[in-house]
Amino acid sequence: MKIGIVCYPTYGGSGVVATELGLGLARKGHEIHFITYRRPVRLSHFEANVFYHEVDNEDYPLFEYPPYDTALASKIVDVVRYQNLDILHVHYAIPHAAVAYMAKKILLTQGRYLPVVTTLHGTDITLVGNNRAFAPVVEFSINKSDGVTAVSQNLKDETLELFDIQRNIKVIYNFIDFERFRKTDKEHFKKIIAPNGERIIAHTSNFRKVKRVEDVILIFNKILEQVPSKLLMIGDGPERQNCERLTRDLGIGDAVRFLGKQDAIEELLAICDLFVIPSESESFGLAALEAMACEVPVISSNSGGLPEVNIHGVTGFLSNPGNVDEMAEHAITLLQSEAMLSEFRANALAQARRFDIENILPHYVTFYEEILRESIYKVE
Repeated sequence: MKIGIVCYPTYGGSGVVATELGLGLARKGHEIHFITYRRPVRLSHFEANVFYHEVDNEDYPLFEYPPYDTALASKIVDVVRYQNLDILHVHYAIPHAAVAYMAKKILLTQGRYLPVVTTLHGTDITLVGNNRAFAPVVEFSINKSDGVTAVSQNLKDETLELFDIQRNIKVIYNFIDFERFRKTDKEHFKKIIAPNGERIIAHTSNFRKVKRVEDVILIFNKILEQVPSKLLMIGDGPERQNCERLTRDLGIGDAVRFLGKQDAIEELLAICDLFVIPSESESFGLAALEAMACEVPVISSNSGGLPEVNIHGVTGFLSNPGNVDEMAEHAITLLQSEAMLSEFRANALAQARRFDIENILPHYVTFYEEILRESIYKVE
C-alpha cells in the first residue's frame, strides 16, 4: 500500500507513534509518505520506502498567523494526486482530521475518493478537543473519518462519553520497537551517573502541568531520605523551571540531573532501576512502556490508560494522581528489595512484549485493508 501519514513532528507521543508506525510499515514493504511542517524527530536518517513532504507554510503579511490548515490541506491533495496514495492516516484530531476532510472534498471534485483513518491519542480529545471552541469540529471530523482508532480502551470510552460519535472506534494499542528499546550493558555510563552505586530513577515527559512533574521531585525527595538515589529528569517544557527551583528549595539539586530532550532515551533507560510517571491524565503511557521494555518497573498514577500498561503489584505500582506519599512508599519498597526488584524487572519486560511492534503492525494493516474495501464504492 501507499500510505500517507500526517502528524506533529515533535517529541510528543502522537508524533513518535506515527513516525515509528510509518517506519515499521515501510520495513514491511509499504510505501510511506510523511506530510508535516518539519521532519519528524524519529525520522533521523534515510529509510527505504519512506518519503517526507514538507508543508510550505509561508508567513503572509495579510495574516496575523500563518494559515497552516490551508497549506496542509493543499499539500495533502498534491501528494495524493502525484504519489497516488491509497489511504491517508492522520494522527491527532486537531487540526489533522478536519484538514483531511477538507482534502478529501477537494479530491472528490477531481473524481478521487481518499479514505481517511484518524487515530486519537489523548489530549486531542480530553484537553483540546473538549474545549467548546473546538468540540463541534472534532466531533464532525471523527464522524466523517472512514476509520477511527484509539490508543487505549480508556481513551475510546472517554471519546464516546465526551462526543456524539456515530462511527465505531477500534482500539489499537501503542507499541514498542524492541530493536531499539531493550536493556543493554551501559555499566560504564551508570558509574558516571551513580558513582557510589546509588539507585537511578527516571522520568521523561514534555513537562506540562498534566504530567504533574513537580510530584516526581517530591516523590524522589522522600525516596532519597531512605535510599541513596539519583534522579534523571528527561525532556523539556513549561514546568521545567518550576521543577529546578523545587529541587533547589528542597536542597537535593546535587542528586537530580535535568537532561533536556534526548534522542537516545533507551541508553538512559538501560541504566535505570525505576521509572516514575505520576500524570493527572495519560491516554496510554508510552513513556512507561518504553521503560518497561528496558526492564524498568514503573511507579505511576492510575489515570487514563496507564492501568492497561502498568499492572499493579506485578510490573510496578499504581496510585491516585497526587498521592505522593503512597507512590514514594511503593518506590522505596521496590528499591530496598533486590529480589523484588528483579522479579518486577522480569514482569515489566514480559508485559512490554505484549506491545511489540511486530504484534501491533498487523492490526493496522488489517484495518487499512478493511477501510479500503469499504471505500471502493464510496462517494460523499
